[in-house]
Amino acid sequence: MLAPLTSLVVAAEATARIRIGTLVLNNDFRHPVVLAREAATVDFLTNGRLEVGLGAGHMKVEYDEAGISYDPPGTRVARLGEAAQILRLLWDGAAPDFAGAYYRIEGSRCSPVATQNPLPLLIGGNGRRVLSTAAQWADIVSFTGFSQIEGTPDVNPTHFTRQGLMTQLGWVRAAAGDRANRLELSTLVQGVTLTGDRRSTAQALQPLLPSLSVDDILNSPYGLMGTAQQIADQLRQQREQLGISYITVFEKDLEAMASVIALLKG
Repeated sequence: MLAPLTSLVVAAEATARIRIGTLVLNNDFRHPVVLAREAATVDFLTNGRLEVGLGAGHMKVEYDEAGISYDPPGTRVARLGEAAQILRLLWDGAAPDFAGAYYRIEGSRCSPVATQNPLPLLIGGNGRRVLSTAAQWADIVSFTGFSQIEGTPDVNPTHFTRQGLMTQLGWVRAAAGDRANRLELSTLVQGVTLTGDRRSTAQALQPLLPSLSVDDILNSPYGLMGTAQQIADQLRQQREQLGISYITVFEKDLEAMASVIALLKG
């Protein structure tokens, strides 16, 4: 796995317009002052094309391998919240004094400053605490639809349905207050399947998601299936009804998604 920030500069050098970003950096692996400076430098070197994605960390094995304490979820999310505040202050050009429960800084600043003002911050997750933190400090809120089962590689699709996402949108709006209309909302799509038979595809997937019904899977914002036109229509509907305008897919789904993007561009 390539180091992300260095690789982004190389990717930006090889392109003219494409935006670059992280989805997501583990907050506990980088002090926010160091991350703020590195991100501002990357944004400066790439002519303002960076988006910084940040998460609270969830893979215990990563912590164990690095010899870092794997704190309870509430602690990791609270630390993420403080880090996001520090990033904001430094990217805004301040030289702040900050005294929190987890970080203390005195007069630190970024030089060079970021090209973008503001430099977009994305915070992603599934639980109410992390999404509320995103609502307060991020520009982009990314919904995953599932939570990691602590200490295991397994996940629990607690909000994988359309109704689950609507519940989370309520949390975000409540926490964001006056910021709500300025937030960009994103979903991390787990799979894109081009098919002429949506129901049969959902039925084949249902044993892998036993807590969900076939209709739940068909309507899920996190599993796109159907013809390219059906998927494009679903994404337009989500944008109009839920405000979801930022869609992330995995590399395995790029080819399938390309035909959908062509319709959305039209």
